[in-house]
Amino acid sequence: MSSLHIDRRSLRFRLLTWLSGIALLVMGAAWLLHGILLQDLARDFLGERLEREADHAIEQLQQNRLSIPLALDSASRAYQIFHHLYVLRLGGDTTASDPRWQDALAPLLEESDSALFEVKEGERHLLVYRRHFMLDGEPGALLVGEDFSQVEAGLQRLHWWVAGIAAGLLMLLVTLNLLAVNRGLVPLSRLRDQLGQLQAGERERLSLDVPPELDSLVVQLNRFMNEIDSRLQRSRDSVANLSHALKTPLAAVTQVLRGSRPIDEARREKLVKRLEEIHAQLDVELRRSRIAGPHAGRMSDLHRDCSRLMEMFRGMYPDKRFHLALPEERGRRVPIESQDLSEMLGIVLDNAGKWAASEVICRVTVNDVLKVTIEDDGPGVEPEELSRLGQRGIRLDERQPGYGLGLSILKQLIPRYSGQVRFDISSLGGLKIELTIPLKEYFR
Repeated sequence: MSSLHIDRRSLRFRLLTWLSGIALLVMGAAWLLHGILLQDLARDFLGERLEREADHAIEQLQQNRLSIPLALDSASRAYQIFHHLYVLRLGGDTTASDPRWQDALAPLLEESDSALFEVKEGERHLLVYRRHFMLDGEPGALLVGEDFSQVEAGLQRLHWWVAGIAAGLLMLLVTLNLLAVNRGLVPLSRLRDQLGQLQAGERERLSLDVPPELDSLVVQLNRFMNEIDSRLQRSRDSVANLSHALKTPLAAVTQVLRGSRPIDEARREKLVKRLEEIHAQLDVELRRSRIAGPHAGRMSDLHRDCSRLMEMFRGMYPDKRFHLALPEERGRRVPIESQDLSEMLGIVLDNAGKWAASEVICRVTVNDVLKVTIEDDGPGVEPEELSRLGQRGIRLDERQPGYGLGLSILKQLIPRYSGQVRFDISSLGGLKIELTIPLKEYFR
């Protein structure tokens, strides 16, 4: 017979353990308090009754004004009716309804105040009330007692009955907890089923019809799947672009190399140009495929990453002055993948470094939006040509080497972060590029 396997990592097991433990603790504490409070309540109730009976007996003695012997006899008959133990002292005479208790209770008569006592002797437990009074000028003291052991026995039986009822309620509570936990975990079971359907290709995304506690999880999972689909599509597009763009140049180069005609200088330059175009195309597609996107779960350190880039371009363009203005808060991190940030800033800094006459200024500000402004003192661009910047393969000036692909990559990369790129005339006379990327939505 196989034993029942219990997975202690299970959320159901943990919830049931905690809920059952808390229920047991609450029931146990309630049962203990019930016993204590029941005992005190019975003691207070009997004490008040003994006090009233003592007052009534003394009032009867004072109204009848009997002699002491008759008073003692009257008290004896009265307390025999009440079935209580009594000890009565008038003057120097003492009598008791049960002589066996007279010696044990006699010391209580010496006290001067009225009070309630508990007296234990053997298996008997008495609750005794003492009252002092005056009768015909003679001081008196009355002790009224009741056998509390019988009451305790009844209370004990009641207490254990309550324990049995509490145990039944505990079992019922555990059963209800089990039903509630199973019911509460239904959304997780549905989410597990949806993940299975997603893996089997039966659905494209997870359903948002979940409890609010799971909304963020489902949204994040759907975002990750969108990101995976986007990366897969980019990879496929890159492969398709490369296949389409490289077939013709490679075929032409292969034909020239296989041909019998000698390769003169003009044909060599054409081959080199074709190979450079192939290299540029490969570089563009590889850079595009490396884009991680905003939901990659990576952060960039602005001071570290921007400073590294700036030092690199200062080395690449030693005759240009690169100025960097960063937020005062050091260690500020933004939810942009470090490689993506380096790619975006690298494109605009490289462009500025190529065209600047002597100076490049980069300003970075952060609040709910990351704003990067880069200006140079180069020849700039005519205002009517600004709208053409970033179009693939468009070069507005042939004086610098390149294929006009950097800014086109930038315009493809920035929208991945819901950002914008704007071109304008710089106050230094050259080109001004302004990048804005919203950050607030990625901190939620």
